[in-house]
Amino acid sequence: QFRIVVIYVLISLALAAALRPLVNRLAGRKFLVRAAWILLYLLALGMFIFTLWMAGETSIKEVNWLARTVSVQDGWALPVWLEGSYLQQELITRLPPPSELFTAITGSQGQLVLPSLLGFTQGISGVLSGGLIILLLSVYWSISQIHFERLWLSLLPSDQRKQARSIWRTVEPVVGAHIRGQFIQSLLVGVALWFGYWLLGSPYGVLMALASAVASLVPIIGVVVVVLLPLLVGLLTSVQLSIFSVLYAVAIMIIVAVWVKPRLFTQKWDNPILTVVLLIVLADAFGIVGTIIAPPISIICQILWSQLVSHRLPAGAAAQVSDLLK
Repeated sequence: QFRIVVIYVLISLALAAALRPLVNRLAGRKFLVRAAWILLYLLALGMFIFTLWMAGETSIKEVNWLARTVSVQDGWALPVWLEGSYLQQELITRLPPPSELFTAITGSQGQLVLPSLLGFTQGISGVLSGGLIILLLSVYWSISQIHFERLWLSLLPSDQRKQARSIWRTVEPVVGAHIRGQFIQSLLVGVALWFGYWLLGSPYGVLMALASAVASLVPIIGVVVVVLLPLLVGLLTSVQLSIFSVLYAVAIMIIVAVWVKPRLFTQKWDNPILTVVLLIVLADAFGIVGTIIAPPISIICQILWSQLVSHRLPAGAAAQVSDLLK
């Protein structure tokens, strides 16, 4: 239980850092202007939650439709140019039909589906309650930022408070900007892919777009998932649709990598080697959550190294002289 509390506090601090520019926009404004901005924020949050809810309901329907399709399908949809080839024979020999694969996963009577749905429902309720707690905590951290800093700085020795505050005020805006960039990138990827899949007539457009939006939060691996997802779904529906969907997904990810990502993320704290190492370690320890939090932790490690090792603050009289020079 204490571990869950710590996780909630850390997530709420990260969310407060991401929302800091929106909170600072309200500072020093008149009451009516501040009330209008708060109403606008709540309206945007409500629209986002409503859109996410509708996308979730549509995705569940598409999952059910996909399950019914797979359960009665006895063959994979392969390109015409593969018919009669050695590769087609090997695939048919080694790869079971979709119906058999579905039965092997869910059971002959579908007895594994009900526990999964029950666990999913319980998980949704836990996520909603946890999200509400995190949102309330983040609002508290945002409103009482100065009091919170004084509280945790008072726990440190007096000679270390200045350096700790400097590190904190360097870490918080950088991590907040990274979280905002990841959210905007995920939102753009999901909307762009949904629009393209809808134009192409994909029967599982919302499901693939929502899964791709979540996968884009994962560095390196997420790009592979976004591209492979329409290819795998295409093996169950239409090869031609699958090819166009894959090409469209590749084009969107190239646009995001070349044009969107450099404008959302700062390159100062970008260390791919450290990020990959942390990605491997945290993925093994915490699964998909570890892969998502690996980039922010990489940024924090680099800032700590820069502040504590590379540019160590002078001590004693030298520190006082440097303060006077500043």
